[in-house]
Amino acid sequence: MPSLLQRWTLRALPLLSGGLLVFAYPRWNQEWVVWFWLLPLLWVLWTAKDLKRPFWAGYLAGVAFFVPNLFWIRHSSRVIAGAVDNQWMGVGPELMGLGAVLGLSGYCALYFGLWAWFVHRHARPSLQKLTQGNWQTSTLESLRCAALAGGAWVACEWLRSTTVFTGFGWNGLGVALHQNRVLIQCVDLVGVMGLSFLPVFVVCTAWNALTRMAHLYRGTGTCRTRLDFTLAMIVLLAAAGYGVMRITAPTNDVITVRTTLVQPNVAQVDAWSGRLAPEIYQRLKDYTRLYAEARDGQSLTDLVIWPESALPVHLHGLPEHESYFNELLKVGDFSLLTGTEIHTEAEGSHVSAVLFHGSYASRQEYHKVHLVPFGEYLPLRDIPPFSFLRGVLPGDFTPGTSTEPLKLAKPEVQIIPLICFEDTVGRLARRFVRPEPQMIVNITNDGWFLHSAQTEVHTANAKFRAVELRRPMVRATNTGVTCFIDTLGTVTGKLADPETGSCFIEGCLPGEVRVPRNGELTLYARHGDWFAISFLSLCGFLGCFRKMAEKRKG
Repeated sequence: MPSLLQRWTLRALPLLSGGLLVFAYPRWNQEWVVWFWLLPLLWVLWTAKDLKRPFWAGYLAGVAFFVPNLFWIRHSSRVIAGAVDNQWMGVGPELMGLGAVLGLSGYCALYFGLWAWFVHRHARPSLQKLTQGNWQTSTLESLRCAALAGGAWVACEWLRSTTVFTGFGWNGLGVALHQNRVLIQCVDLVGVMGLSFLPVFVVCTAWNALTRMAHLYRGTGTCRTRLDFTLAMIVLLAAAGYGVMRITAPTNDVITVRTTLVQPNVAQVDAWSGRLAPEIYQRLKDYTRLYAEARDGQSLTDLVIWPESALPVHLHGLPEHESYFNELLKVGDFSLLTGTEIHTEAEGSHVSAVLFHGSYASRQEYHKVHLVPFGEYLPLRDIPPFSFLRGVLPGDFTPGTSTEPLKLAKPEVQIIPLICFEDTVGRLARRFVRPEPQMIVNITNDGWFLHSAQTEVHTANAKFRAVELRRPMVRATNTGVTCFIDTLGTVTGKLADPETGSCFIEGCLPGEVRVPRNGELTLYARHGDWFAISFLSLCGFLGCFRKMAEKRKG
């Protein structure tokens, strides 16, 4: 039976792994951590004797990671209670926010636990083959286990992003590399979840090489090969080489879309109360006229973008909207994209993006397809404990069904409209892709999370859509990170205070979007998460095969 010290060690090391991984993500952005954080957890899963509950070791690591990583969620309950900054709003809202953090973190940690169980049971290297076999046997055993561990991680990320209330895929391991301009280029082949394979594969082969060396030093091993780690480095260098090739490739044949992003910086409580509605309408009009009004017969911009929920009143809620937009659109030859809600008796309520050109009547609409659970609809509304939240969410929005791009009249470029956290869902974004000149437009309202790291986290997850699909992206937010992102995932322009660097300001960001004229259909755009699904199938087959083999032996 393990001693008290051993039992505490089996708990402490997974907590250490999860705690370390926190520092690889926005706010700290210590990318190097992603190449080392797994080592303490691997020690528990691959070397600890009498480990009876590998799932709980992984679960502890997941909780240690997700609780601090998702701590910004608590601000949503403060906003509901009327907060305009990160102030204390009383015991009730604080407990509600903490419950949301713990609930979502506890759910996401399940997939860490599932990975740990699989890796301990199906991908643990044979110590005899690893340390005493010939170099071929040792190398193959190491690569088999490392590849299975990496593939299982990718499979678990895919499950987390797709299952249970449409999934929550934020901050997969690949997202920790968001500042590595070279390595992230391969996501146009395998998606951001496929990128997560690299750190796990490299760390596992490094662990096996270190294990081999340790046993050789102690005289309990005979194998000296390091070919497995060398091959892992070759895979890493191949990904880097592909990245360099993509970065240095010429992109001359482009269409330039002069774009102006508007950030009103309206607190959520002010948007709800409606007390600033006249001021907000005037502010939006003034900013638009500043950049779009024709001078010498020409407008200085082709497209003005307002953020999600920019209109204080839903589109059909004011008769004055028609004259308001008609008057504004007459000032120049430009298009205007805005976020709004659309309520109709026939179709219900939608979170929408509307593209105007020329007049209020000449508009195109997109209804948000991927709604936010517990934000835009309440899952299992009539079943406890979810039914207890009906007072907070009295009604649900209706998801849209169309993934047809919106079309700019001038220049002729298609818009992939993604609302709120739709820009973090690659499997949705790829459904808009056509072999045409296209740009991604995300309109969002991160005011729900006040002045927290959420805005940076959201941007880090969103920028991978530009690389996966090789379409430039612009993000217009109510408050947060309003920016331009090129097809390489580089932020080329960002609205921020020039003195403090803060993104929580009011203002406009003009810029040019360079849209490739010949819209490339990347491997990811054509086949989606094929890499993750392939490994999920492999892991499932291996688990079933082993289960049947055990039954035959029994």
